[in-house]
Amino acid sequence: MKIIVAPDSFKGSVTALEAAKSIEKGLRRVFSDASIDKIPMADGGEGTVQSLVDATGGQFRTERVLDPLGNEIEAQYGLLSDGDSAYNCAVIEMASASGLTLVPTEKRNPLITTTYGTGQLIRSALEEGCRKLIIGIGGSATNDAGAGMAEALGVRFLNADGNPINMAIGRGGGGLTEIASIDIEGIHSAISETETVVACDVNNPLTGPDGASHVYGPQKGATPEMVRTLDDNLSHFDDILTQTFGQSYDSIPGAGAAGGLGAGLMAFLNARLRLGVDIMIDAVNLRERMKGASLVITGEGQIDFQTAFGKTPIGVAKVAKEADIPVIAIAGGIGEGAEAVYAKGIDSMLGIVHAPMSLEDAVEDALQLIADTAEQAARLVMIGKHLQQR
Repeated sequence: MKIIVAPDSFKGSVTALEAAKSIEKGLRRVFSDASIDKIPMADGGEGTVQSLVDATGGQFRTERVLDPLGNEIEAQYGLLSDGDSAYNCAVIEMASASGLTLVPTEKRNPLITTTYGTGQLIRSALEEGCRKLIIGIGGSATNDAGAGMAEALGVRFLNADGNPINMAIGRGGGGLTEIASIDIEGIHSAISETETVVACDVNNPLTGPDGASHVYGPQKGATPEMVRTLDDNLSHFDDILTQTFGQSYDSIPGAGAAGGLGAGLMAFLNARLRLGVDIMIDAVNLRERMKGASLVITGEGQIDFQTAFGKTPIGVAKVAKEADIPVIAIAGGIGEGAEAVYAKGIDSMLGIVHAPMSLEDAVEDALQLIADTAEQAARLVMIGKHLQQR
């Protein structure tokens, strides 16, 4: 019997690989001789680098970069291989260098926060020889449309007098209005031969009521007045991008992701935006690895109505259903509207908490609880097999 174990992380508790190992432990109490393939998964958000490194036998790199406020910090990214000896693919979470959690609440101000550190990570990956980039852009603290990122890669932003503007520190989304032209001659030479894929699960345009500033600016510290300024500045920046690249990025779905970083990556790195879980499915070769499987176990920390909109368990279930393989989802918690996942390919779901307990206890005991729930799932599968034989 072949079983695929492909969970996401249980946020704040265990990594995807730890969850997969615990699920395997529980399954083997019932199916001791089963062939179990553990495939850590993610959906492009937090944990994507960890899951891809774990799933492919990659390595981590640590770089000193600038955080959103211009302070020097350490940030990690992953190096992956497509089967050759060399690491030719990098996976980067922009949040590790330019994320909201790096900025104290009282200091959040998207007029000044920068994506420069994300650009430093990209530059490092290019200089490692990577010619494919997978970039997750969730959780940003910024609203600079990737201007800081581009500057770290050699792009120069010029004012009306033709003088360079430093977008690395203190100018962020507020400094975009100063830009009169863009000089891309000095951009890193490897970009022209690099494939960049961006994990993006939102469709927001760059500007307007559904754009980056209005929808996401407030959570980054923007007041209503700042939101209007930021939106105007992004519109101005798109005008400059249009002059430079011959096209507007304003209305492209996903351009407004991560404070407009979606637009910046499309413009400066010719990036393609895709659903994060779809990128992950391809990166770990999930379809091929599922061939011949009898059962798929997936899961995440919380299954609720949001899960049905393309989170990891749904992506895994979609691939399983292409091969008519049953899917069980294990969750740290089952919330409102979780039943929506049944129409998306998940056949059954089980929560790991079987008795009243505090969140702290559930987190502390998560590995054991996951294993016990996987055993319960396996025993239910055994009952089904018995009924089928009668």
